[in-house]
Amino acid sequence: MTRTAVPKLADTDLTDPVVHAERDLRPLWRHLRRHRPVAHHATPDGRGFWVVTPHQLVEEVCVSAERFTSVRGNTLGTLLAGGDPAGGGMLAVSDGPRHRSVHRELMRAFTAQALAPYRERIVARIDGLVRAAVARGEADFAREVARPIPMAAVCDMLGVPEGDREALYADASHTLASETPVTDDVSTRLARQEILLYFARLVRSLRGEPGDDLLGLLVRMTESEIGLTEDELLYNCYSLLLGGEETTRYTMSGTVQALADHPDQWRRLVRGEVALDTAVEELLRWTTAPMHVGRTAVRDTELGGVRIAEGDIVTAWISAANDDETTFDEPRRLDLGRTPNRHLAFLRGPHTCPGARLVRIEMTALLTALVTHADGWEITGRAVPVYSTFMQGLSSLPVRFVPRVGPRPRPPKHADDAE
Repeated sequence: MTRTAVPKLADTDLTDPVVHAERDLRPLWRHLRRHRPVAHHATPDGRGFWVVTPHQLVEEVCVSAERFTSVRGNTLGTLLAGGDPAGGGMLAVSDGPRHRSVHRELMRAFTAQALAPYRERIVARIDGLVRAAVARGEADFAREVARPIPMAAVCDMLGVPEGDREALYADASHTLASETPVTDDVSTRLARQEILLYFARLVRSLRGEPGDDLLGLLVRMTESEIGLTEDELLYNCYSLLLGGEETTRYTMSGTVQALADHPDQWRRLVRGEVALDTAVEELLRWTTAPMHVGRTAVRDTELGGVRIAEGDIVTAWISAANDDETTFDEPRRLDLGRTPNRHLAFLRGPHTCPGARLVRIEMTALLTALVTHADGWEITGRAVPVYSTFMQGLSSLPVRFVPRVGPRPRPPKHADDAE
C-alpha cells in the first residue's frame, strides 16, 4: 500500500506564481488548517512571512485593523518588496479614521439606488455577449465574454470614454497577473504608471465640472471636508479600476468552468431548484479570485496561539478559508443552494469590497443570460491559468455551446422563491 505524501509548506514556495497556477494547493491548505493554522514561510532574506489558513483566523486578520494594518501593503508581492507606495493614500492600503471617512463617502456610489442607472446597461451588455457567443457555437469565454463585461461596467462608472478602454484594459491586465509564467517587472511598473497618468489626464479634462459618476464623486471629495489629495484621487481610481475589472473577470470564467464540471448543478439552476442569489454566493466561494490578503502586525500580538512580532508580514489565505471544512459542509462539493454561505470573497471588516453589490449584479446577469440562451456547454480545450501570487483565474477558456430550444426558463432570484 502506498501512502500519500503529506504536503509541506517547506516544499512550497508561495512567492512563485507558477506554484499557484499549476499546482493544486488544496491538500496543503487542508494540512495547514488542521496542523499549522498559523505557519511561517521562509524567504531568502531570512525574514519570511506568516501563512494563515483557517476561516476563523483569516476573518480575524481581516477585521482586526488595529492589530494588522494594510498601510504597508495588502499583497504578498508589495509587502516583500518593501511596501506599497500608495500606502495611506489608496483606500485598499489605508486604515483608521481617514479610511473610514473615505470608505463611507465612496460607498455612496455603490448603493442600490446609485447603481440602478447602470444595472440595465450591464444586464443588456451581458445578455448580448452571451447570446452572440451561443449563436456562434464556439467561443473563448474568458477572452470574448468575461473580459469585456467588468471593464465596461467600471469604465461606465468612472466616465472613461469608449475609445480609451482598450488601451486601459491592456495596461490593467499587466498589473496583478500575467498570462505567462515569466513576469516582466518593468512592464508591470510601466503599466501601473500609465493607468495613473491616464486618470490624471481624465481628471484635468473635467475642467472643474465633475459629473455625477464615480469619478465625479472622487473629484468632489478633493473639494469637501475630506480633502482627498490629487495623489489619493489617482490611487483610488487605479484601485477601483483593477478591483472592478480583474476579480469579476476571473470569477465569471471560473463560473463557466465550474458549471461545465458539475452539470448536475447547472441542471438544478435551469430547473429553478436553486435561486440566483444563492448560486452567485456559492460560485464566489468556489472561484475565490483574490487568493490572499496581506497585512503587517502593528504590535506584538497573538494569532491562533502563535506569537506574531511587530512588523511581521501576515498573509491570510482566502482561498484556504473558503475551503475550510469546519465552516462549510463538504466544501469540495459545489452546491448552488448552499446556505448559509459565509465565504470571504469580499473580505470582512473595514476592507469589505466596496464593489460587492456591483459584482453580484454582474454575476446574476451572467447566470440569467446563460440559462436563457444555452442548454449547456463543454470545454473544448485547455483552460489556461493566469500567473500571480495574488489572483487566480483563467486567461483562456474555449467552450462549445448548445443553444437552448423551446421555453427559456428563468430561475428564481431569491432563495425563498426556489422550490
